[in-house]
Amino acid sequence: MTTQQLTLADRLEHGPVVLDGGLATLLEAHGHDLSSELWSARLLADNPAAITAAHAEFFRAGAQVAITSSYQASFQGFEQLGLDRAQAEVLLRRSVHLARDAAESTASAAQRWVAASVGPYGAALADGSEYRGDYGLSVRELRQWHRPRLEILADAGADVLALETIPCLAEAEALLAEVQAVGVPAWLSTTCAGGRTRAGERAEQVFGMTAGLDEIVAVGVNCVDSVEAADLVTMAAECSRKPAVVYPNSGESWDAVGRTWAGTATFGPEHAAVWVASGARLVGGCCRVGPGAIRQLARSAPGWPVGDSGSVSSR
Repeated sequence: MTTQQLTLADRLEHGPVVLDGGLATLLEAHGHDLSSELWSARLLADNPAAITAAHAEFFRAGAQVAITSSYQASFQGFEQLGLDRAQAEVLLRRSVHLARDAAESTASAAQRWVAASVGPYGAALADGSEYRGDYGLSVRELRQWHRPRLEILADAGADVLALETIPCLAEAEALLAEVQAVGVPAWLSTTCAGGRTRAGERAEQVFGMTAGLDEIVAVGVNCVDSVEAADLVTMAAECSRKPAVVYPNSGESWDAVGRTWAGTATFGPEHAAVWVASGARLVGGCCRVGPGAIRQLARSAPGWPVGDSGSVSSR
């Protein structure tokens, strides 16, 4: 099998892969208004070229995987724009096509992949509840809510689904069940604080749920403080027996009411070698991590440790 034919799961056997950074915050930095409840997903309708350009900027910085702008996209959110279900489906598919266009139009000899973002239920509420996980919904209700969007994204041509920023066990269980039903590759990434999910459950419980699931190519964390990331990566790799995924935020905190960032940035590419030594094979950044930081990650990647991490199984 040549390099150009590798699936993302196959590529992880050969060493770490660099993810992109915070798409929405890059778009904001370029002056786009993301104040609606759809956040960056609004640009799927209003300015799709801006999304393609942002993906391309991360690719030029050295990212090998683009995570699509579908994180906060939902049928309910698109209804607020006056779009019906069929039009919303077109925009969900467009999120994948825009990332693919950027991958194919940015000159490079390296293979690139597209990960379709499947954000949590709380992201569609736009009230910060993905950082609490207190939905009050059952696993069955969460499965029903996620299913239509997940099926569309799975069919849109992405290489993998990114089940990301998942804050609680119930939502992880729901998404894992839906991915198994669809039968497409995915990674599962939870958001944690203090070694626990945002809903207060032990992170090991989420990581352990993925053990033995062939559809899950990696498991780990995103939108966490980079200072905590190494311990969480070790935990994810040991509990799942899979490659780990890690893409922390800048270390600043998001005020969902005031819609502002506060605190001090702690994200540093110098941490990446430790994450990789702990079992990470997908490494990037989340909120407030821009192309400059991803460029530093990509430049440091040749020095990251490779081979058997001791706890990661071969796929």
